[in-house]
Amino acid sequence: MINIMNNVKPDQEIVMRVSREQVAENRRTILEVASRMFREHGFEAVTVADIMKAAGLTHGGFYGYFKSKDDLIAAALADALAATGGPKGDLAAYAARYLSPTHRDDRAHGCPTAALAAETIRLTGNARTEMTSGTRLQIERLSRVAPGTTEAERRRAAIGTWAAMVGAMILARVSDDPALSTEILDETRAWLDTTAPVTTRPEANGD
Repeated sequence: MINIMNNVKPDQEIVMRVSREQVAENRRTILEVASRMFREHGFEAVTVADIMKAAGLTHGGFYGYFKSKDDLIAAALADALAATGGPKGDLAAYAARYLSPTHRDDRAHGCPTAALAAETIRLTGNARTEMTSGTRLQIERLSRVAPGTTEAERRRAAIGTWAAMVGAMILARVSDDPALSTEILDETRAWLDTTAPVTTRPEANGD
């Protein structure tokens, strides 16, 4: 059997490599744009055409990167959730950054769980699977710095802390009363300081 690759000229190999790199770059751009637009506007309000236009690509080329919009949603969720940062040894500082007006007002670049969990509930298949995986990962991250003398206690504190933080962010964003919105963030942060004081362990510092 003739080895086709042996017949490919060096300049053709360069074109093929550049093409593969361009495809990977385009896919990364689509994911970043989709993640930002989904968090800002929601899944339903954003069309494939909107995303491709914002990415500077043609609508017709979409299916060369993703099988469907549902496939893109799942991939964008996976990407955004994996990139969500966890605490680096200081749970109080992490909660302060999360429960801030700056985060509240910047849905497009904020926590994908707070922005999209409610919508993901109504989806099926890979989107919910990715949200579940992201939730599990974040609980594991928080467990490394959560207070407690046993693994079970630290996991319980991590779950409670994360649930309070995400819930508070959702309530703060849904409120059309600025004073109440800010109060929700401030009081949740204060409540967490009281109920789950930070206990930093040496192994958590490397996170």
